[in-house]
Amino acid sequence: MMRIIFILSGVIAAISVLYKWRYKLMNAVLAVSFLRRIAVSASMRMPSIRKNILPSLFNQSTNSPTQ
Repeated sequence: MMRIIFILSGVIAAISVLYKWRYKLMNAVLAVSFLRRIAVSASMRMPSIRKNILPSLFNQSTNSPTQ
């Protein structure tokens, strides 16, 4: 019983540290070009992300009226 409590508290502590430093960890991982390439290709395989992000990236809107 004591072992389960110890493991559970360790998992909760690890999750809380990862949550606290999530942006620093993400920046460190994405700074490596190989890992960044894997992350982008994995996210582009998700239909919901691809459907929402790609049109906004390539849609050019101008502030000046066209003639």
